[in-house]
Amino acid sequence: MQRDIFEASEYERRIERTRERMHERDLDAVVVSDPANMNYLSGYDGWSFYVHQAVVLTAEGDEPVWVGREMDANGARATTWLSEENIRSYSDDHVHSPHDLHPMDFLADVLADLDVDGGRIGLEMDAYYFTAKSYTRLGSNLPEAEFEDTTLLVNWARVKKSERELEYMREAARISEEAMVAGLDAIGAGVPEYEAAATIYDALITGTDGYGGDYPSIVPLMPSGDHTGTPHLTWTDREFEDGDPVIIELSGCRHRYHSPLARTTFVGDPPAEIERTADVVVEGIEAALDAAEPGVTCEAVEKAWRDTIAKYDVEKEDRIGYSMGLGYPPDWGEHTASIRPGDGTVLEEDMTFHMIPGIWGDDFGVEISETFHVTADGAETLAEFPRRLFTA
Repeated sequence: MQRDIFEASEYERRIERTRERMHERDLDAVVVSDPANMNYLSGYDGWSFYVHQAVVLTAEGDEPVWVGREMDANGARATTWLSEENIRSYSDDHVHSPHDLHPMDFLADVLADLDVDGGRIGLEMDAYYFTAKSYTRLGSNLPEAEFEDTTLLVNWARVKKSERELEYMREAARISEEAMVAGLDAIGAGVPEYEAAATIYDALITGTDGYGGDYPSIVPLMPSGDHTGTPHLTWTDREFEDGDPVIIELSGCRHRYHSPLARTTFVGDPPAEIERTADVVVEGIEAALDAAEPGVTCEAVEKAWRDTIAKYDVEKEDRIGYSMGLGYPPDWGEHTASIRPGDGTVLEEDMTFHMIPGIWGDDFGVEISETFHVTADGAETLAEFPRRLFTA
């Protein structure tokens, strides 16, 4: 495993930013269970999030502390920048235990050892892998502790990317381009959907001539035919037919950093209504990208999109984008800023977003998306891929 993905100084800056947010909320410690946030603070990278694990960061001290299953401790040694004393593992009888043991029992002992068991402790209460039982079990072990919901504390520290993070996202974009070409080329009348999906997956992992790809946080999404108005479907045994619209949404992944990309293709000659919708989506995207620059709010970017499509009597109620980058299943989004009405988040240089203003109707849907980086001069799209409706 590589331990030189980021220099130690980068992790030190991340710790400092996180601790600043902790001090603002008078926290003695945070327990981080979101795998992306664990990676962000420690570098830990393993498919072990199906059991309980965490990174603990205290308000004082130097390094975070990784807490996980004993068999995964070597993974922490292989992928993190942490010293041996800060890799703490629980025995396997805590996993699906018949003996009334739970990983939170061990975590409570770690927090006591760090002398924060009676303090104000932040928990990611809405994180995917922090369960209700984890909360109640931790509370029963630490009756003197005061818990606070810090679900997005680290997420907000992640929204501005370093140059090294942006480098990995640009590499992910090159993989996305390769996979999108492969997917578009694979789709045709008589081809089973799963064959196109397999071709896309092959390209996502094969990567480029210079580097390979990692598994993405979300599988390739590929609704087709009557189901393109439903955005989050995958693939089936069905064969593509003449007259099918097909949506491809995918992302290359490089060291857990993503650059999502979506395009729509049509098997055969597309009807005028789909061509018109695609043209409207492209025009709206370009208006929104033109509006995106430091100092502008997320809702102002969305308004540029909405004002553009309104000229064609097209409406869209959903958000059209979200901050993203580092991710683990089931999502590459950061769950912070969204490009939507009412989101007053001010864009800052080095934020990154996936803009995906899909139009989903009863009969068909059209998705065309771009991942962009907020620069001093505006929006830089990471992928270089034609922004149009394709045909198969």
